[in-house]
Amino acid sequence: MYYPYFRGKQYELIAVRETAQLLAKSKFIPIIEPVKKSLSPLKTCLDTVCKANGEAIVIVNPKHGDYKKDGEAIFQLLNRDYKEKNNISAGIYLTERNTIQDALKLYTDNINKNPSFIYDGFSEHKLLSDFIKLSSPSIKSIFFERKNSSRDIKYYDGTKRIIIGDGFEKRKNAEYLEIEREKFSDLHLTYKKSGMDGFGDFLTVGDGYSEKGGPAYAVAIHITFIDKDKGDVMYVYHFVSFTNDTSSDPGGKFSQALDELIKKIERGRSHILETSAIIEFRRLHQEEHFPGLGYVKKLSMKHHIETLADFFSS
Repeated sequence: MYYPYFRGKQYELIAVRETAQLLAKSKFIPIIEPVKKSLSPLKTCLDTVCKANGEAIVIVNPKHGDYKKDGEAIFQLLNRDYKEKNNISAGIYLTERNTIQDALKLYTDNINKNPSFIYDGFSEHKLLSDFIKLSSPSIKSIFFERKNSSRDIKYYDGTKRIIIGDGFEKRKNAEYLEIEREKFSDLHLTYKKSGMDGFGDFLTVGDGYSEKGGPAYAVAIHITFIDKDKGDVMYVYHFVSFTNDTSSDPGGKFSQALDELIKKIERGRSHILETSAIIEFRRLHQEEHFPGLGYVKKLSMKHHIETLADFFSS
């Protein structure tokens, strides 16, 4: 089914926590790549997933963030606190730098945590797919759509395959002023026809990762929706502030973007689902309150999950 990919920043982990019940009910399985040194927020998140009887895949050798050189602390966390919990499994991240020997060692080290493989530039697919077919065809192979060819994926015919797309085109926030809406993805419609067992995306954050933050000259709110007039393809609206000459007054900029969102909904025919996240945006608009940019991103991600859950439930 659906495998949303999170990079494990604070607001992303909170989004998983706050949608844990819905994720479990919908049989959605979040993939989490820990990027921050403190694993306490991750543990709180995973505990909430477990309490909801949900599942999650945690990458034990992240490509990004504080654990990109050594993921031993993540390995220890999974094997200490989730040893008997089969719903929390290990993800093994393979890039162009990894060999088949690396892949097999990581698999052996994490075999008790039902490991999955995530492919980001890995090249030795023939050897690894042969191993999977011989040892356990139920191992999940998770492919980044832009980093794996159809030939790479075909090696794994007969095994569990997940495709992760990136429907979010990342730009400077002010640039979205020229693009009110654009296509996000149709993977939720096509993944089965492509022979996949599931699909995923990077929600409304996108694949690009940066450890640096800075003042925002413009504030943008990204809201996905299923367009029933266009064959249920998913699109994304961009609601953007318009006084973007300086980085001052982020609250005022948020108010401008939020005004545009509420206007779009109130006009009708926006196809935006009235999710709990949208209800929260309405409350913020009524109270004229700016909760911080991380909170806004969290709401956008929650809305995305709720929208897909509603689509599959109906």
